[in-house]
Amino acid sequence: MSSLQYFTRISEILRQIEQTQHEAIERAAEAMAKSIQQDGWVYLFGSGHSVIPVLDTFPRYGSFVGFCPIYDPRLMWFNVVGPGGARELLWLERAEGYAKNLLASYVLEPRDTMLVFSHGGLNAAPIEVALEAKARGLTVVTVSSHENYRQARPLHSSGQQLPNIADIAIDNCVPPEDALVGVDGRQEKFAAGSTVAGVTIAMALVAEVAARLVQSGYRPTTFVSPNIELEPDHNQQVFLEYARRLAKRAP
Repeated sequence: MSSLQYFTRISEILRQIEQTQHEAIERAAEAMAKSIQQDGWVYLFGSGHSVIPVLDTFPRYGSFVGFCPIYDPRLMWFNVVGPGGARELLWLERAEGYAKNLLASYVLEPRDTMLVFSHGGLNAAPIEVALEAKARGLTVVTVSSHENYRQARPLHSSGQQLPNIADIAIDNCVPPEDALVGVDGRQEKFAAGSTVAGVTIAMALVAEVAARLVQSGYRPTTFVSPNIELEPDHNQQVFLEYARRLAKRAP
Protein backbone atom coordinates (compact mmCIF):
# COMPACT_ATOMS: atom_id res chain seq x y z
CA MET A 1 0.00 0.00 0.00
CA SER A 2 1.40 3.37 -1.01
CA SER A 3 0.30 5.10 2.19
CA LEU A 4 2.27 2.57 4.25
CA GLN A 5 5.24 3.04 1.92
CA TYR A 6 5.14 6.74 2.73
CA PHE A 7 5.02 6.08 6.47
CA THR A 8 7.99 3.74 6.11
CA ARG A 9 10.07 6.16 4.06
CA ILE A 10 9.38 9.25 6.16
CA SER A 11 10.11 7.26 9.34
CA GLU A 12 13.44 6.18 7.85
CA ILE A 13 14.28 9.79 7.04
CA LEU A 14 13.43 10.99 10.54
CA ARG A 15 15.55 8.23 12.06
CA GLN A 16 18.43 9.21 9.78
CA ILE A 17 18.12 12.83 10.89
CA GLU A 18 18.16 11.75 14.52
CA GLN A 19 21.18 9.50 14.04
CA THR A 20 23.32 11.71 11.78
CA GLN A 21 22.31 15.34 12.40
CA HIS A 22 22.10 15.50 16.18
CA GLU A 23 25.52 17.12 16.57
CA ALA A 24 24.77 19.79 13.95
CA ILE A 25 21.39 20.51 15.56
CA GLU A 26 23.06 20.90 18.97
CA ARG A 27 25.67 23.28 17.54
CA ALA A 28 22.98 25.31 15.81
CA ALA A 29 20.90 25.44 18.99
CA GLU A 30 23.90 26.69 20.95
CA ALA A 31 24.40 29.55 18.48
CA MET A 32 20.69 30.40 18.56
CA ALA A 33 20.49 30.37 22.34
CA LYS A 34 23.50 32.68 22.48
CA SER A 35 21.82 35.09 20.04
CA ILE A 36 18.61 35.21 22.08
CA GLN A 37 20.48 35.64 25.38
CA GLN A 38 22.25 38.66 23.88
CA ASP A 39 18.85 40.21 22.99
CA GLY A 40 19.51 39.29 19.38
CA TRP A 41 17.34 37.51 16.82
CA VAL A 42 17.26 34.10 15.27
CA TYR A 43 16.05 35.07 11.81
CA LEU A 44 14.18 32.43 9.80
CA PHE A 45 13.87 32.31 6.02
CA GLY A 46 12.44 30.01 3.42
CA SER A 47 10.77 30.50 0.05
CA GLY A 48 8.18 28.37 -1.71
CA HIS A 49 7.29 25.26 0.28
CA SER A 50 10.37 25.89 2.44
CA VAL A 51 8.48 28.72 4.14
CA ILE A 52 6.38 26.07 5.95
CA PRO A 53 8.96 25.31 8.69
CA VAL A 54 9.40 29.07 9.11
CA LEU A 55 5.64 29.48 9.58
CA ASP A 56 5.64 26.64 12.08
CA THR A 57 8.54 27.93 14.17
CA PHE A 58 7.14 31.27 15.34
CA PRO A 59 4.52 32.36 16.23
CA ARG A 60 3.59 28.84 17.30
CA TYR A 61 2.43 27.35 20.57
CA GLY A 62 5.50 26.04 22.36
CA SER A 63 7.86 28.50 20.70
CA PHE A 64 9.10 31.79 22.12
CA VAL A 65 10.27 35.31 21.42
CA GLY A 66 13.72 35.44 19.87
CA PHE A 67 12.76 33.79 16.59
CA CYS A 68 12.05 36.37 13.88
CA PRO A 69 10.45 34.99 10.69
CA ILE A 70 11.22 36.81 7.45
CA TYR A 71 8.04 36.59 5.39
CA ASP A 72 7.62 37.91 1.88
CA PRO A 73 4.28 37.11 0.22
CA ARG A 74 5.97 37.34 -3.17
CA LEU A 75 8.10 34.35 -2.18
CA MET A 76 5.14 32.38 -0.79
CA TRP A 77 2.34 31.03 -2.92
CA PHE A 78 -1.30 31.47 -1.97
CA ASN A 79 -2.68 30.69 -5.43
CA VAL A 80 -1.91 28.18 -8.17
CA VAL A 81 -1.70 30.48 -11.18
CA GLY A 82 -1.98 34.23 -11.51
CA PRO A 83 -1.15 36.70 -8.71
CA GLY A 84 0.39 34.82 -5.83
CA GLY A 85 0.67 31.72 -7.99
CA ALA A 86 3.26 28.96 -7.85
CA ARG A 87 4.54 29.59 -11.37
CA GLU A 88 5.27 33.22 -10.59
CA LEU A 89 6.93 32.38 -7.29
CA LEU A 90 9.13 29.73 -8.86
CA TRP A 91 10.43 32.34 -11.28
CA LEU A 92 11.07 34.99 -8.64
CA GLU A 93 12.90 32.77 -6.15
CA ARG A 94 15.36 31.87 -8.93
CA ALA A 95 15.89 35.50 -9.98
CA GLU A 96 19.16 36.96 -8.70
CA GLY A 97 19.19 40.24 -6.82
CA TYR A 98 15.77 40.19 -5.18
CA ALA A 99 16.73 38.85 -1.75
CA LYS A 100 19.13 41.68 -0.96
CA ASN A 101 16.26 44.15 -1.41
CA LEU A 102 14.11 41.99 0.85
CA LEU A 103 16.73 42.11 3.62
CA ALA A 104 16.95 45.91 3.42
CA SER A 105 13.91 45.95 5.72
CA TYR A 106 15.78 44.09 8.46
CA VAL A 107 18.66 45.16 10.69
CA LEU A 108 21.04 42.21 10.79
CA GLU A 109 23.78 42.23 13.43
CA PRO A 110 26.69 39.88 14.17
CA ARG A 111 25.03 38.72 17.42
CA ASP A 112 22.15 37.27 15.36
CA THR A 113 21.71 33.87 13.73
CA MET A 114 20.16 33.26 10.30
CA LEU A 115 18.38 29.93 9.71
CA VAL A 116 17.66 29.24 6.03
CA PHE A 117 15.48 26.39 4.77
CA SER A 118 15.74 25.24 1.14
CA HIS A 119 15.36 21.63 0.08
CA GLY A 120 17.38 21.96 -3.12
CA GLY A 121 19.78 24.62 -1.84
CA LEU A 122 20.24 26.02 -5.35
CA ASN A 123 17.78 28.88 -5.84
CA ALA A 124 18.86 32.51 -5.70
CA ALA A 125 16.59 33.63 -2.86
CA PRO A 126 17.90 31.35 -0.08
CA ILE A 127 21.49 31.54 -1.33
CA GLU A 128 21.46 35.34 -1.37
CA VAL A 129 19.84 35.55 2.08
CA ALA A 130 22.60 33.30 3.42
CA LEU A 131 25.33 35.25 1.60
CA GLU A 132 24.07 38.60 2.89
CA ALA A 133 23.76 37.29 6.44
CA LYS A 134 27.28 35.88 6.25
CA ALA A 135 28.61 39.20 4.93
CA ARG A 136 27.05 41.00 7.91
CA GLY A 137 28.72 38.65 10.38
CA LEU A 138 25.77 36.47 11.41
CA THR A 139 26.04 32.78 12.19
CA VAL A 140 24.40 31.06 9.23
CA VAL A 141 22.56 27.76 9.70
CA THR A 142 21.07 25.95 6.71
CA VAL A 143 18.67 23.03 6.28
CA SER A 144 18.76 21.36 2.86
CA SER A 145 19.24 18.07 1.04
CA HIS A 146 22.93 17.24 1.16
CA GLU A 147 22.40 14.45 -1.34
CA ASN A 148 21.26 17.09 -3.79
CA TYR A 149 24.26 19.23 -2.83
CA ARG A 150 26.63 16.39 -3.67
CA GLN A 151 25.19 15.67 -7.10
CA ALA A 152 23.77 18.98 -8.39
CA ARG A 153 25.68 21.74 -10.11
CA PRO A 154 25.40 25.30 -8.72
CA LEU A 155 22.85 27.52 -10.45
CA HIS A 156 23.71 30.84 -8.80
CA SER A 157 26.32 33.07 -10.43
CA SER A 158 28.38 33.00 -7.22
CA GLY A 159 28.99 29.29 -7.79
CA GLN A 160 27.65 28.63 -4.29
CA GLN A 161 25.18 26.11 -3.00
CA LEU A 162 23.52 26.61 0.36
CA PRO A 163 25.68 24.25 2.49
CA ASN A 164 28.84 25.96 1.14
CA ILE A 165 27.80 29.21 2.80
CA ALA A 166 26.70 27.80 6.14
CA ASP A 167 28.60 27.89 9.38
CA ILE A 168 26.41 24.93 10.36
CA ALA A 169 24.79 22.87 7.59
CA ILE A 170 21.99 20.48 8.60
CA ASP A 171 21.03 17.70 6.18
CA ASN A 172 17.28 17.09 5.87
CA CYS A 173 18.20 13.56 4.66
CA VAL A 174 15.58 13.72 1.90
CA PRO A 175 16.48 12.60 -1.66
CA PRO A 176 16.86 15.29 -4.32
CA GLU A 177 13.49 14.57 -5.97
CA ASP A 178 11.78 15.19 -2.60
CA ALA A 179 8.88 12.86 -3.46
CA LEU A 180 9.20 9.45 -1.80
CA VAL A 181 6.61 6.97 -3.10
CA GLY A 182 6.90 5.07 -6.36
CA VAL A 183 3.80 3.76 -8.16
CA ASP A 184 4.02 1.07 -10.83
CA GLY A 185 3.51 2.48 -14.31
CA ARG A 186 4.77 6.00 -13.51
CA GLN A 187 8.30 7.35 -13.78
CA GLU A 188 7.82 10.12 -11.24
CA LYS A 189 7.37 9.59 -7.52
CA PHE A 190 4.67 11.02 -5.27
CA ALA A 191 4.29 12.49 -1.75
CA ALA A 192 7.03 14.89 -0.67
CA GLY A 193 9.25 14.42 2.38
CA SER A 194 11.12 17.70 2.86
CA THR A 195 8.30 19.51 4.67
CA VAL A 196 7.98 16.83 7.36
CA ALA A 197 11.77 16.72 7.67
CA GLY A 198 12.11 20.51 7.80
CA VAL A 199 9.40 21.01 10.41
CA THR A 200 10.86 18.18 12.51
CA ILE A 201 14.30 19.82 12.43
CA ALA A 202 12.74 23.18 13.26
CA MET A 203 10.90 21.77 16.29
CA ALA A 204 14.02 19.91 17.44
CA LEU A 205 15.86 23.24 17.34
CA VAL A 206 13.07 24.98 19.30
CA ALA A 207 13.24 22.26 21.95
CA GLU A 208 17.04 22.33 22.21
CA VAL A 209 17.25 26.14 22.27
CA ALA A 210 14.58 26.28 24.97
CA ALA A 211 16.42 23.76 27.14
CA ARG A 212 19.69 25.65 26.83
CA LEU A 213 18.06 28.98 27.65
CA VAL A 214 16.26 27.63 30.71
CA GLN A 215 19.36 25.82 31.96
CA SER A 216 21.32 29.07 31.71
CA GLY A 217 18.75 30.91 33.83
CA TYR A 218 17.13 32.78 30.91
CA ARG A 219 13.32 32.85 30.93
CA PRO A 220 11.94 32.62 27.39
CA THR A 221 8.71 34.47 26.65
CA THR A 222 6.77 31.47 25.40
CA PHE A 223 3.66 31.48 23.20
CA VAL A 224 1.25 29.02 24.80
CA SER A 225 -2.01 27.33 23.91
CA PRO A 226 -5.15 28.79 25.49
CA ASN A 227 -5.99 25.20 26.45
CA ILE A 228 -3.63 25.43 29.41
CA GLU A 229 -4.19 27.64 32.42
CA LEU A 230 -1.78 30.54 32.75
CA GLU A 231 -2.39 34.18 33.54
CA PRO A 232 -5.07 35.54 31.15
CA ASP A 233 -2.80 38.06 29.41
CA HIS A 234 0.18 35.71 29.00
CA ASN A 235 0.22 35.67 25.20
CA GLN A 236 -0.30 39.42 25.11
CA GLN A 237 3.07 39.68 26.84
CA VAL A 238 4.55 37.59 24.02
CA PHE A 239 3.41 40.12 21.44
CA LEU A 240 4.59 43.05 23.55
CA GLU A 241 8.05 41.53 24.01
CA TYR A 242 8.30 40.75 20.30
CA ALA A 243 7.31 44.34 19.47
CA ARG A 244 9.89 45.64 21.95
CA ARG A 245 12.66 43.75 20.23
CA LEU A 246 11.47 44.88 16.80
CA ALA A 247 11.38 48.52 17.89
CA LYS A 248 15.04 48.31 18.94
CA ARG A 249 15.94 47.19 15.42
CA ALA A 250 13.94 49.66 13.31
CA PRO A 251 15.87 50.17 10.04
